[in-house]
Amino acid sequence: MIKKGFSSLGVGLLYLVSLLPYFILYLIADVLFFLLYHVTHYRRKVVQQNLANAFPEKSLAERQSIEKKYFRFLADLIVETIKLTTLSQEEVIKRVRIENRQMLDNAAFKKGKSIIGAVGHYGNWESGCLRMGLITERPCIIAYKPLSNEVFDRFFYNLRTRFGAYLVPMKNTFRKIVSHRHEVTFTVLAGDQTPSREEAVYFTNFLNQPTAVFLGVEKLAKATDSLVVFCDVRRVKRGYYSCTFVPLFDNPKLTAEYEITNAHVQYLENVIREEPQYWLWSHRRWKFKPTI
Repeated sequence: MIKKGFSSLGVGLLYLVSLLPYFILYLIADVLFFLLYHVTHYRRKVVQQNLANAFPEKSLAERQSIEKKYFRFLADLIVETIKLTTLSQEEVIKRVRIENRQMLDNAAFKKGKSIIGAVGHYGNWESGCLRMGLITERPCIIAYKPLSNEVFDRFFYNLRTRFGAYLVPMKNTFRKIVSHRHEVTFTVLAGDQTPSREEAVYFTNFLNQPTAVFLGVEKLAKATDSLVVFCDVRRVKRGYYSCTFVPLFDNPKLTAEYEITNAHVQYLENVIREEPQYWLWSHRRWKFKPTI
């Protein structure tokens, strides 16, 4: 998203925009797409390079088609995220359908076992995370990477905690889980965040290139013996999404080193390859390569 110059006044304006009905918001998104794609060329070179690296087997025309679809979706994503600041619980439940909540109950919660959920920046992950906070009365902990812009960071903090979820910096996630050690918890972490160079201790192959990944999902799952699931959020149509919880590991302590990490990263890649336009291609994901 566009962060530069974001201020308290900007937050107030976004609140007013969020009160608009969806049909007007999508008219705004259509204009926004034109501005991002045709006028400002917002990060188009970044998107083009990422697509070329990820899909060398695709023709230029195929990648250009994905690029254009991505920017159309990005414009929708921006207005949909703004709308979430005032969207009611009932409307969030209506617009993000949970396909298999019973899996959480049967596979873990009824057995007194906590869950670690891996997500990607795919589809409307903000809608997905907001919805996850409403599926259970158990504590929902969402790990995040704080933003450098304090006003922008506060905006997303308020958004993500609207329905009672705990938003915790990634480095403090284990401490938060420990504080709820006598409760069954549901913790959500983004599996495709970019670590800093100092934090990049492990690289795996993701979208055809060596990629630095956080090991948080794996470390937390093994430390707490939690069930590992992938939170598969898909776009159904404009403004509507579905979420399926895909079990990956029941007994994380029995897995080999990096097995959990490779599994959730590979699952996300498979999702992206099916409909690539819904992943965050304008993010500078591959900032550095592994040192030899």
